[in-house]
Amino acid sequence: MTIGVLIISHESLGQTLLDICTKTLGLCPLTAQVIGVPLDADPDVLINEAETRLDTLDTGDGVLVLTDLCGATPANIACKLRHRIKQHKQLTVVAGLNLPMLMRVLNYPDLSLDDSAERAIKGGQQGVMLLSGRHER
Repeated sequence: MTIGVLIISHESLGQTLLDICTKTLGLCPLTAQVIGVPLDADPDVLINEAETRLDTLDTGDGVLVLTDLCGATPANIACKLRHRIKQHKQLTVVAGLNLPMLMRVLNYPDLSLDDSAERAIKGGQQGVMLLSGRHER
């Protein structure tokens, strides 16, 4: 078995990132779904949708939820979801979604939930770097 991935992000950001990864890899090695959160969304409706999605994504090894901006509506939905289902399923939430983070998760589909979360965080951090700037010498 493998983990499932649920991306909860603003608008179409998550779907776009997943599409890029899938095209780059030639397939999506993990079961992944996206919930795009409109700017005028009702979080209570979307948390119910997210809970329903968990049922299809969790095959026994848990679900990694990736969200874009900590403190924004998508992340708040993910955190509420975590509190709502904590006694029923394995669920880990990581904020700061970017392309290197998602690519790293999908490149290692056999990792455990905890190891996938750690790999996501490292991938996201390592993908942020200064390539040029005013202080070049």
